[in-house]
Amino acid sequence: MAFAVLNSSWNIDPNYSIRFNGNKAAGTFSGLRGQIIFTPNELASSLIDVTVDANTIKTGNETKDKHAKGQDWFDVKKYPYIKFTSSSFSKSGDTIIVSGILELHGIKKNVQIPFAFSESGSKANFTGNFKVNRRDYGIKGNFFGFTVGNEFEVKLNIPVTK
Repeated sequence: MAFAVLNSSWNIDPNYSIRFNGNKAAGTFSGLRGQIIFTPNELASSLIDVTVDANTIKTGNETKDKHAKGQDWFDVKKYPYIKFTSSSFSKSGDTIIVSGILELHGIKKNVQIPFAFSESGSKANFTGNFKVNRRDYGIKGNFFGFTVGNEFEVKLNIPVTK
């Protein structure tokens, strides 16, 4: 007799954080929404399909925010969302690695995001980090873009509930 294990569908808690940090630019994004279906023992049937509202970028400086939303950087009028869709999950020790497509600035690239998953009853938490090179996504920046650097670390802390 075979038993089917149903994957858990998770709701994104509004207290999540998406932080980025580069050479001379750091901040957060909000506006995360989407579908997370995940059970650690059922990786083959798990799914993450989420978007972030690019217009929600906050650097702590209104002038930097305005530039970041403009055509030289994120161009939020043309590319209003950052999207991630998983294609597979694997495990390395206690770390889970989700592979998928990150769409940023209209360009889709395969990425791998290592994360930890902790569950307690009807609540759980995804934490992880990965690096993004803005040039890989056609984000050239303005004349002073060289001061910002190309690579950014993205740190995720996503609490969820059933």
